Amino acid sequence: MKAILDINTKKYAIDLSKPLDISMPIRSSKTNANAWYIDAPKIEPVVLNDWTASVKEGASVNFNNITFNPHAHGTHTECVGHITEKFYSINSCLKQFFCLAEVITVAPEQIGDDKVISKAQLLYLLKQRKPKALVIRTMPNTKDKKLRQYSNTNWPYLTEEAALFIRKIGVQHLLIDLPSVDKEKDDGKLLAHKAFWDVDGKIRKEATITEFIYVSNKIEDGKYLLNLQIAPFENDATPSKPILYKIEV
Repeated sequence: MKAILDINTKKYAIDLSKPLDISMPIRSSKTNANAWYIDAPKIEPVVLNDWTASVKEGASVNFNNITFNPHAHGTHTECVGHITEKFYSINSCLKQFFCLAEVITVAPEQIGDDKVISKAQLLYLLKQRKPKALVIRTMPNTKDKKLRQYSNTNWPYLTEEAALFIRKIGVQHLLIDLPSVDKEKDDGKLLAHKAFWDVDGKIRKEATITEFIYVSNKIEDGKYLLNLQIAPFENDATPSKPILYKIEV
């Protein structure tokens, strides 16, 4: 199914029958991707007295409770409310769900004991492009990212300078295949989050960060249409399903 979109007075053709899903699901499993030192998500039937809400157990329906944390258990999209005392909801802050996105692949640099994504790397890869959404795939990019237990691993992260650069070129939606854009243990500094959302200036309430994505190696670097789908949680973050569409013209 082909569609023609008019974005900023330019027309783009996409095939809606060929979505490229870059989300990771939330599964009731200890092998579900996980971070931040908490237990695996749980999806379990409701139990009321002697009734178990499972068709396998004789009920007429499956009726499950789900226990998870959006930040720790899969692809999620967050707003500035993640780091502010004032409450901001992702369900209210995110108002536009389609935009042009640039996919780039980065091999984080080794700096001391850390691996970082630097401004210099972003400058080189973007080559003056200023996308509305930036999708960062880190190397090595293996399928075990979907199962990885990230707690206490000191994952790669964006430097403050890199996050500031991303903000200054006008990126509204930042997507990355790591549990956080910041260092795992940084004493609560959250330098990349704060720089991207400009919390010490004019807060960018409409800007979002999506973490824990997975971008298959079959998806080439370049320009795509992004459909950023979220669940309507009144919370700082929500599980999300970002979808890319290849631009044909």
